[in-house]
Amino acid sequence: MMGQGTAQDQLFYAFNLDDHVPRDHLLRGVDRFLDLSELRQHLAPFYSHTGRPSIDPELMIRMLVIGYCLGIRSERRLCEEVHLHLAYRWFCRLGLEDKVPDHSTFSKNRHGRFRQSNAFRFVFEAVLHRCMTEGLVQGEGFAIDASVIKADANRARNVPASEVAQWRQGTQCSRAVREYLEALDATNPVADGAPEVPHDTQAPSRNISPTDPAAQWTAAPGGPAFYAYSTNYLIDLSAGIIMDVEATPAHRTPEVDSTRTMIDRVEERFDIKPRRLVGDTAYGTAPLLGWMVEDKQIEPHVPVWDKTARKDGSLSIGEFEWEPERNEYVCPEGHALRNERRRFTIPRSHVTKADTVIYRASQSDCVGCAMKDRCCPNTPFRKIARSVHEGARETARSIARTPEYSQSRRDRKKVEMLFAHLKRIMKLDRLRLRGLSGAQDEFLLAATAQNLRRMAKWLMPIEGHAAVKSV
Repeated sequence: MMGQGTAQDQLFYAFNLDDHVPRDHLLRGVDRFLDLSELRQHLAPFYSHTGRPSIDPELMIRMLVIGYCLGIRSERRLCEEVHLHLAYRWFCRLGLEDKVPDHSTFSKNRHGRFRQSNAFRFVFEAVLHRCMTEGLVQGEGFAIDASVIKADANRARNVPASEVAQWRQGTQCSRAVREYLEALDATNPVADGAPEVPHDTQAPSRNISPTDPAAQWTAAPGGPAFYAYSTNYLIDLSAGIIMDVEATPAHRTPEVDSTRTMIDRVEERFDIKPRRLVGDTAYGTAPLLGWMVEDKQIEPHVPVWDKTARKDGSLSIGEFEWEPERNEYVCPEGHALRNERRRFTIPRSHVTKADTVIYRASQSDCVGCAMKDRCCPNTPFRKIARSVHEGARETARSIARTPEYSQSRRDRKKVEMLFAHLKRIMKLDRLRLRGLSGAQDEFLLAATAQNLRRMAKWLMPIEGHAAVKSV
């Protein structure tokens, strides 16, 4: 007769989590370069000295780093994975019997004091400082670019912008709606007792999402339009380290304007200013080029945004010779185009609202000119609008003819690779948080995770050999 064995539970266990985490696990490298020793001091003013103990802020950040590093987008699933996975417990400094926070408590803390204290920016800059300490930042060349990320808003639901005034009368507005209304009030203050006027800085008649009104309706990536935000990266070209990140609506104007914000912030916080800045044509506008060359002394390795070429076969501005000593253009027939032809008692700048100076030819010169049909067939005389930042535009054009510029165009692919990694590996192709502040939180955490992954991949040895340098 076959007997049945009796199992007896072991009374004592000697279990060490560190022994069960592989030496080449990604989180080992991330743990080596993640220093949160000053986080509690930063958050101290936002915690009460009485009441029940709250969730450890370091545990919160470590759990979020796991989620963004490994593409775990759901907070509920993240709490479950930390509860079950030994490597995650080890990284979070949790023992086998330690309790993992409930997902609802986790979310409440994340969206409360963490946002109020700007803790995610603090952690991002702490990780960036470690990147600089490890020698991964040279500061010689930066690249700038933006990528569109879908907002957590149904593209089929929208309301006219004229209904914004009715939202103020509601008793229960979502956080995203409140933030949107506060931003409108800050941009367009209204006196007490004055009637509410619908206003929107980009398109007064556009439809907006009732759940995330700050999201921009866009079809920029191609295909059907949707609500979205843009994540703007400023990276160091040496090792692809993200120097700064800024969330904006998915619209070209705020994307380009974020360049100044990020470069100024990096210079203020870390005393680093690049010698050259690499970007695509969207960053080649005259005001931004003027700011780079004239104000910041940064070489613009950027294609010039130029709309001066004519499509009707007539002469373009490039066929007129600029004479800086005489402050005039000279046409192919030798006639001068000037911004003034008589002296004024009170000198005038001649700068238009579009930041241009108009240079005009003499009508008598143009009437009998043999090239009038090619130069100004539809007007009595030729005129040229010259940007006040034309000198910076010429600087960018001269740089574009150098071998260094060609190398910069190849280096710019590094920021595009980071965006591909963000969406495909880290699964951040759609936001889970709403509002501009929610987008900023997600983009900061994602950039922090990418910098940590880069350090882990580049600087951690694997089985005695140097790690493969990859994203």
